[in-house]
Amino acid sequence: MSVACPRTNRTSGRTITERFHAFDARHPHVYRALERMAARRLAAGATRVSLKDLFEDLRRQLPHGVPGLNNNFTALYARRLIAAHPHWASAFELRRRRAD
Repeated sequence: MSVACPRTNRTSGRTITERFHAFDARHPHVYRALERMAARRLAAGATRVSLKDLFEDLRRQLPHGVPGLNNNFTALYARRLIAAHPHWASAFELRRRRAD
């Protein structure tokens, strides 16, 4: 009986972080769209922003979606947004990561 490592994808053998970086490299427009959407919400007076909500809005805005836009990437996009815009840190709730 084989036991899969919880941090890796069974089919690809890659971690969430590795899959995120590969996805982000193929689809840089996703980050830019999330960045614009977060900036608009904050400029409109929002004090909290949910990346899950931004993901759903993005899925509705893109006519054919983005293949591979995985909800597992929301935390990584939130961390990337905070790294680029440290003054947004209080707008996003981050939890300790359990997986790579």
